[in-house]
Amino acid sequence: MAGPAPVFAPPSAPPLQGAMMAFGAFALALSNFVVVLDITIANVSVPHISGSLGVSPTQGTWAITSYSVAEAICVPLTGWLAGRFGAVRVFLTALIGFGLFSLLCGLSRSLEALIAFRVMQGLCGGPIMPMSQTLILRIFPPHKANTGLGLWSMTTVTAPIFGPILGGWISDNWNWHWIFFINLPIVAICGVLSARLITRYETPTLKKPIDYIGLALMVIWVAALQIMLDKGREEDWFSSELIIVLALVAAVFFVAFLIWELTERDPVVDLTVFRYRGFSIGVLTQSTSFAAFFAAVVLIPLFLQTNLDYTATVAGQAMGFMGVLAVIMSPIAAALVPKFDVRTLISFGITWLGLMAFLRTGWVTGMDFFTISLPQFLQGLGMPFFFIGTTALALGSVRPEQTASAAGIQNFMRTLSGAIATSMSTTMWDRETKYNHAELVALIHPPADLVQQGLFGRSMIERLVSIEAVTLATNSVFMGCSAIFLVGAIIIWLAPRPQPRPAPGGSPPPQAPAGEATAH
Repeated sequence: MAGPAPVFAPPSAPPLQGAMMAFGAFALALSNFVVVLDITIANVSVPHISGSLGVSPTQGTWAITSYSVAEAICVPLTGWLAGRFGAVRVFLTALIGFGLFSLLCGLSRSLEALIAFRVMQGLCGGPIMPMSQTLILRIFPPHKANTGLGLWSMTTVTAPIFGPILGGWISDNWNWHWIFFINLPIVAICGVLSARLITRYETPTLKKPIDYIGLALMVIWVAALQIMLDKGREEDWFSSELIIVLALVAAVFFVAFLIWELTERDPVVDLTVFRYRGFSIGVLTQSTSFAAFFAAVVLIPLFLQTNLDYTATVAGQAMGFMGVLAVIMSPIAAALVPKFDVRTLISFGITWLGLMAFLRTGWVTGMDFFTISLPQFLQGLGMPFFFIGTTALALGSVRPEQTASAAGIQNFMRTLSGAIATSMSTTMWDRETKYNHAELVALIHPPADLVQQGLFGRSMIERLVSIEAVTLATNSVFMGCSAIFLVGAIIIWLAPRPQPRPAPGGSPPPQAPAGEATAH
């Protein structure tokens, strides 16, 4: 059985061909890359930002939180924005705004100004992710749609990896302002190419009333949840009144949001896409597995730099091996999606990622660079099957006019799962480290000559115990990731069996009823 291809309304112009298609895809994928990059690039620069602006590191983290909250709020609104103003117009406006506020972030001389501009940068960056995904489907011929999605998916995967590495290198060798200034030439290139190549693919617009209540409810619950996730570890989670209040606010307003949006005639977020089982299971599988994937992306650089004394550059080299096989296998995965049951390809990809996570559970403190980089390199084999497959399944299961809404919700769920993975994995890492440290202290019997060295000897013992405790904690997190991948590989089989493709040139199949996947 053939896998589903994403469905989309007939474009207002013929698909691009040859070099023009390559340039258009490059511009859209690079736009997505720079937006996803900015989610993580500032993480390692907080000490530099805080010191430069004369604030505490805790205050400096709001430069990260403000962007994450604003982006998380705006991503699910993409479908409504595209329907009201047009996909191309929304994309280009957001891209220009992203570049402008990147400049203003870099020029900021106070924390208040930086936070304000980061909020605006996040609001502009939010629509770029799903809009770039939607527009790639419009510039590619239908039979090459999965190739376009493969290119887009790889930018989504690699950007969070390079963000901390690039941010650390820039902050150490230049200054933190350049983590924002580097966006400007990228935005300029993407803007010029997009303006020349994709304006002809504007989507129809429809004047709809603004769902102010639904918008307000969404802003409140998303903001509360995102702040809770960002601040939870710092505040020791539910031992903090702030975290408890944020959790209650998020839960109450989320329920109110669901009730309102499902009963509103013109909702700000089209939740009806979840009635298609192919979309629901595709998004659930992608979010679950991406959480395990992103946990490793966050944890490995921390482990290498804090426990093995790797520099940011060398840690980046170890992480970068992930992209080699991923780039090679992307066109192969894209070509196989239309020919096989996409559930099989997705299950294979996720299972492979789980095996690589399990391979890391045997890491030891004295391992060499090859032992670290080998799972990173091999992981690239399964990534395209997972990302391209789940994206094709999800977007291939909704009606053409719902593509923008579906892409926005899918990107929101993936972004949210990454935020949850960051909070949960680092919290588990800390707790497992403390537990292992206590266990090792109870078991250790240091040599008498080392004990006789006094404070120096005790310091050496404490250092060795701490290093081993962190290594054991890291292995525990990888074991958890491996289990989550296994769950994802099973969940995908709850999706409906893809329907056969229509013959080339034939009429499209009738609209599938709720819960069934379609293939166009």
